[in-house]
Amino acid sequence: MKALLRQLRPAITLLALFTLVLGLAYPLLVTGFAQVFVRDQADGSLVRADDGTVVGSRLIGQPFTGPTYFHPRPSAAGAGYDGSASSGSNLGPNSAVLLDTVAGRVSDFRRVNGLDASVKVPVDAVTASGSGLDPHISIANARLQAPRIAQQRQLDLDEVLRLVDEHTDDRQGWVLGEPGVNVLDLNLALDSATGR
Repeated sequence: MKALLRQLRPAITLLALFTLVLGLAYPLLVTGFAQVFVRDQADGSLVRADDGTVVGSRLIGQPFTGPTYFHPRPSAAGAGYDGSASSGSNLGPNSAVLLDTVAGRVSDFRRVNGLDASVKVPVDAVTASGSGLDPHISIANARLQAPRIAQQRQLDLDEVLRLVDEHTDDRQGWVLGEPGVNVLDLNLALDSATGR
């Protein structure tokens, strides 16, 4: 029995020590650091309307379907933009379901935006991202939607394109990915510009 206790004592001591260090001290240290130095990001990069109410996060896409708003890329996360069901569709490039879905989305995108059949539709307008929560669309996607927005909101097209340019995020770390337009930020700017 004494031999067993002698062997268990260091194991129990190390378990308690690592629980305190890695389960308590380290998370508190990281949380404290984040709250002091990168508070906005640590709190979820929340976006607030002009009246201060939280309307979303810069990191998670939201469904916008009305004709007066820029539409995000499609989402395969649950019923759409469901953070608890974040995932892609898992359909491969040879999947008939995927090909039919994309063909339908291309047709819908052209119809909604008044584009003729010769206009190439950006891939992000008709396919979901890997997470299904991507808050950005490509600049090409935003520019194809801009005439519809200008007409629906009775704005000058140049004004809408200026807003697109102002809400275009650069590559992450200046090297990763492509520049993209944050749909939530852009739609909020549109609402502010038109007094909605």
